[in-house]
Amino acid sequence: MKRISLFFLFTVLSIYLSGCLNYTQVTTIKIDGSGNMFIHYWMKWKTSRDSLLIENLGIFNQDSVRKEFLSDFVNLTNVEVYKDFGDSTVHAKVELEFNSLENLNKTRAFKGAELSIKDGPGNTKIFSQFIQPIATGFGFESKDFAITYIYYLPGEIVSNNATSISNNMLTWKYTLDEIGTGKYITATYRPFKLKETPPWIYYSALLVIIVVIFYLFSKRTK
Repeated sequence: MKRISLFFLFTVLSIYLSGCLNYTQVTTIKIDGSGNMFIHYWMKWKTSRDSLLIENLGIFNQDSVRKEFLSDFVNLTNVEVYKDFGDSTVHAKVELEFNSLENLNKTRAFKGAELSIKDGPGNTKIFSQFIQPIATGFGFESKDFAITYIYYLPGEIVSNNATSISNNMLTWKYTLDEIGTGKYITATYRPFKLKETPPWIYYSALLVIIVVIFYLFSKRTK
C-alpha cells in the first residue's frame, strides 16, 4: 500500500464505489491535551465489483489500517476489520490513545487535519480541526456520504460551531455537500479546574494540627 492518507482513500472510494460510506470519530481530550479516540468507518456495497475494489485498496485491510495510525505518539489499543454479510457492509474500527492531540497530525491518517488546541482569551482554550474536501463524480451522490465527529472537551463550552451540543460533548455531523471545499470545526472552552483535594487530606491535616496543639498544651501545663 502506498504512503497515502486514510482520507485520500475515502476520496477514491467516494468516486468509484456505488455504496454508502460513513465515518464516525469519537474523541475524548484530557486537560493536559492527551486523550483517546474511537474511529468507526463502514460502507455498504451493492455489487461484487465494489467488494473487490475495497479489498484491493486496503482501506479495510487490518494491517494497512494499523500502519495508517502507527507512530511514536499513539498507542493503538484495538484495530478490527470485518464484513457483515447480513446487510452487505464492511467495517473498520480503531481505538487509540494519544499523548497530545496535535501530535496526531504527524500520523499518516490525520495528514492535513490541522488538529490543534491553542490558548484563547480569558484563560480559555480553542480547539479546531480541518475536515478536508472530498472529491465527487462518476454518478456518486452526496447523500451517500456521512461524516460525524464527536468531541468531549475538558471544560465549560464558551462558543462553538457544532451541529449539536450536550454539556461538554460536541457533535459535528455533515453530508458531502456541507463539507464542500473543506470545513473547520471549532470550539472555545474554559478548562475544568484540577481535581479538588480529597477530603481525607484535610482530615489528616486537621488531625495533625490537633495533635500538635494537644502536645503544646500538655507541655505548658507541666
